[in-house]
Amino acid sequence: MAFFNNHSDNLSLDDTALVRQCQRGNSEAMGCLIVKYQDRVYNTILKICQNRDDAAELTQDTFVKVLESIQTFGGRSSFYTWLFRVAVNLTLNYCRRRFKLSGVSLDAADERLEKDKERLALLLADPNGPDPAAIAQQRELAQIVAGLIGQLPQDYRVVLVLRDIEQMSYAHIAEVLDLEAGTVKSRLNRARTMLRELVETVLT
Repeated sequence: MAFFNNHSDNLSLDDTALVRQCQRGNSEAMGCLIVKYQDRVYNTILKICQNRDDAAELTQDTFVKVLESIQTFGGRSSFYTWLFRVAVNLTLNYCRRRFKLSGVSLDAADERLEKDKERLALLLADPNGPDPAAIAQQRELAQIVAGLIGQLPQDYRVVLVLRDIEQMSYAHIAEVLDLEAGTVKSRLNRARTMLRELVETVLT
């Protein structure tokens, strides 16, 4: 999802150089950083909050906050890590507020999971349809797995998204979430186990 388009030669500069230019008031440099990271930030937020409109709004909020705070960025972590810390914190705070205000139970999530099960069962039951190995490559199953990730408890979902989807290192995840590396690994293992159990439930 593109929120900003920029074809400047500044796109070839590294993050450190672009941040320095931003701190000197160069708005084009910020545009380059947005172009570089907007899709990754949006996709990460989407996997956490499970709503496209919310993800688009939170992505824009992330870059607004980064722009407002860029002068205070001291480089103690990479810009990439700092950016994702802002994005994840905004998203988690939003999700907590939404849950608290809406009073949503797990019924809606359970209903969606049941529909996903039915859809996959129909695919597998068709004798003329593709075998399960082929189905695993189809968009439908990928969508179901994405939906199942949304069933994970928030703390585990975030770690799974950052590691297995964003391919972020354990050290970066620890920085983003302000956790010990051991806690990150423990949550990731638990998240993978829970997701595997959900997938097995759908496939049986």
